[in-house]
Amino acid sequence: MTQTTGKARLISLNIGKPAAIAHGSKEIFTGIFKRPSSNSHHLTLTGLQGDGQGDTVNHGGPDKAVCVYFEQRYPYWREQLTRSVDYGAFGENFTLSHWTEDDLCIGDIIQAGEVILQVSQPRQPCFKLGLRHNLPELPVHVQKTGYTGFYFRVIKEGSIEAGTEFTITQRHTARKTISEANRVMYQDKQDLDGIRALLEVKELAASWQEQLGGRLTKLSIEIQGGSAS
Repeated sequence: MTQTTGKARLISLNIGKPAAIAHGSKEIFTGIFKRPSSNSHHLTLTGLQGDGQGDTVNHGGPDKAVCVYFEQRYPYWREQLTRSVDYGAFGENFTLSHWTEDDLCIGDIIQAGEVILQVSQPRQPCFKLGLRHNLPELPVHVQKTGYTGFYFRVIKEGSIEAGTEFTITQRHTARKTISEANRVMYQDKQDLDGIRALLEVKELAASWQEQLGGRLTKLSIEIQGGSAS
């Protein structure tokens, strides 16, 4: 974990209602198209006023109330994509300064004006990000770099706008960074100790608890079967 400032700034607040987009021979609805807003928006336990998701099964909800990406990752993607990439291009509601996936931990508490937030899980980029940029390989590229961004759950509702200062008010004692969670989920998938340690963080989003718990069970059965043979 790097030495990081305890403060960041909301560089851009981005919202967007679900829109139709072609996916092969089908048409799907997605909220991946976010645009910066200069207005103040009310933030509830399930998301920002004026925002929306096309797939409410896999997106949104209390554990994924706010999608967040980092300003510091944009220069990399502008170079990789060889074009201008505006804030909100990764479907994030909040574009934050200063921090990266190395700086925030699952369960950290953040004060943002009158709003209180908690880091709940890394963002899992889906195929819709590839559709957004006409690059089907982009979600896998994002996973490999670890430049995923993350989600906040909302502890205290309130209004928020671009320019708001974010302050880390409480560090989770386990100190499991977003980067560490990504490593366990995407790179070192058979790291039993890493999985167990991450699952001990009760603030980790339920979907990640379920996914990693299932993987741990499967790996444990495979190991027991191998030792018995």
